[in-house]
Amino acid sequence: MARSYLYVPGDRADLLDKAPGRGADALVLDLEDAVIAARKEQARETVGAFLAAAPQTGPGLWVRINSDQIEADIAVLSAAAVGIWVPKAEPNLLHEVDAALTRAERRLGPGAPTFQVVALIETARGVLTAAQVAAAPRVLRLGIGEADLAGELGLQPGADRAEFGPIRSQVVVASAAAGITPPVGPVETTLRDAARLEQTTRALLRQGFRARTAIHPGQLAVINDVFTPTAAELASARAVLEAMERAERRGSGVATDADGRLLDRAVVRTAAEVVRRADASAG
Repeated sequence: MARSYLYVPGDRADLLDKAPGRGADALVLDLEDAVIAARKEQARETVGAFLAAAPQTGPGLWVRINSDQIEADIAVLSAAAVGIWVPKAEPNLLHEVDAALTRAERRLGPGAPTFQVVALIETARGVLTAAQVAAAPRVLRLGIGEADLAGELGLQPGADRAEFGPIRSQVVVASAAAGITPPVGPVETTLRDAARLEQTTRALLRQGFRARTAIHPGQLAVINDVFTPTAAELASARAVLEAMERAERRGSGVATDADGRLLDRAVVRTAAEVVRRADASAG
């Protein structure tokens, strides 16, 4: 499960070449916001060439498409890509994307991957239909585009982004209800404040997000660190699981830890999630 996704402008071959070594779990090769209209076609050619030459190892490779240029953008995909990021995701758009990806898979022929989707909630309709978006075909996880949402909803966010709290909760709940991977948090636009980056990333972790996008390689180490359980957290989680296993062998559905705290299925579920994240980070 990726913790960090680095946006890379699709028209910058120099940045694309360096990006795999920057430390991101995954790269998002951007054909949308990072590329002006006059350079869209050049960006497609650059991203297509990059994917065609990409090695089998390294960070996962995704392409962020333009929601109004689906066919042209999806045409750049090769077997090296995991899938696409869909901005302004809404149910009807995602069904169009599913059909276009099916055509792309047929074009690539035998051995083509089944392309996945990260659906970005960036519109009022996307928020209202978040459960349908999360349950749409191919959706691996949701993301949230708070700059777009602020513009559409007329929000004036403060430094703590509290105005987005209810929307973030909807995205997290929709993801859990659909049984998909927990969502990706929005970018931190303040680039030279590591303390703020850590603070806002930890807030996302507490709110139920398990990854974050980055717009600069310098943000990746903090993001990866926050979404990786510490050694102490991992040891505590494993102790919970071991205590419950001992209890179950005795025929009991509850247990206590070394401090006398009652352990039940809800606590075990949280502990198992910590172990899964630690294992994924180690891999």
